[in-house]
Amino acid sequence: MSFSPVRDIRVGLNFAGDDILPVGRMAMRDRTVYFEYDASFISRRLELSPLRLPLQPGVQSFDPSMFEGLPGLFYDSLPDGWGRLLFDRFARSQGISPEDLSPLDRLAHVGRHGMGALIYEPDYSEPEPEATPDLDRLAEGARDVLDGEAQDVLPELLALNGSSAGARPKAMIGVNTNRDHITHGTHSLPDGYAPWIVKFPNSHDTPDAGAIEYVYALMAIEAGLDMTDVHLFPARRGAGYFATKRFDRTETGRLHVHSACGLLHSDFRTPSLDYADLLNLTAHLTRDVREVEKMFRLAAFNVLSHNRDDHAKNFSFVMDEAGEWKLSPAYDLTFSAGPRGEQSTMVMGEGRNPGPSPLTKLGLDAKLDEKRIAEIIDRTRTALGQWETLAGQYGVSRSNIEMIGKKLLRNLNYG
Repeated sequence: MSFSPVRDIRVGLNFAGDDILPVGRMAMRDRTVYFEYDASFISRRLELSPLRLPLQPGVQSFDPSMFEGLPGLFYDSLPDGWGRLLFDRFARSQGISPEDLSPLDRLAHVGRHGMGALIYEPDYSEPEPEATPDLDRLAEGARDVLDGEAQDVLPELLALNGSSAGARPKAMIGVNTNRDHITHGTHSLPDGYAPWIVKFPNSHDTPDAGAIEYVYALMAIEAGLDMTDVHLFPARRGAGYFATKRFDRTETGRLHVHSACGLLHSDFRTPSLDYADLLNLTAHLTRDVREVEKMFRLAAFNVLSHNRDDHAKNFSFVMDEAGEWKLSPAYDLTFSAGPRGEQSTMVMGEGRNPGPSPLTKLGLDAKLDEKRIAEIIDRTRTALGQWETLAGQYGVSRSNIEMIGKKLLRNLNYG
């Protein structure tokens, strides 16, 4: 790991191939970050972050007390949770104190291989490993890192993390069409392979965490949510590793990705959003009632499935090179308790016991058809009714089947 303090960052946009659009330059002075769009990029009229980083000439500066001083657009590129822990552990193993790393240093280590289409130069990202990844070995290495031990697998885990967010360890892999062979997936992939993300349990997870998320994904698909392909890879320990195809990569290139957290400058660690905010954001960005309905369907699934870790980073939007915004496919759908047992994102002000009644109000407030709202809620309930059968089929423990089943049964019978 090389380290020399980064004074300024060149930001680019890479939708396809080697074509890079210069976006602008960012510098940091006295803990304040400054950014200026490139004049040629302004002329393209591509709004990457229309609410908080408008496309305009001149230098823009940002509040040092939020997002490490970065605008939300670039803060989205930084790994958090597991990714930050991993990078900090690796820095210490190289004799570098994480406290000495500025956000610009961290963006340089994201380089050209982060999530979405944004790239950063200089590029100090780790080279892709040469050996074929072994999921069991990576999972064991992740457990060692979480336990405070830095093993030989640490550089490989760092190289495969990309800039993924969330508390659970992850790796970027390439998966072939038959899903029976994998390769490293942060850089270019061989023909016949697609980019995926695979997750490993964290220290608080039960061994069947991957199977639970897989079953939730199957129920979400049945409920009509837009999801990328999912798979449950076999594991030596536990019920398997949950994996999903990346939605920021296409057959021809990359998509720009921006979370609700970054778009709204809403701190995902402090619950403050309501689904009404997200539906309004969706309408503003996409100007498409079909995308608003997709967000409502996601709200219904999260609420009725007791996925209460639905914070601002768990909702994202994608933009293509023509500047068209859409809601991203759903992700991070699993059973969770949420802060103090409440929904991280409220439903019309209700966080403790949201259900069909506030969901209906939410849809009506967003000008959705009342019959359509009822159909979405009913379809979600029907999909969640498959929990016990699917969970038993894919190796979820009996205790978790019963515990989660009780929560879902309450939601299925509520209202």
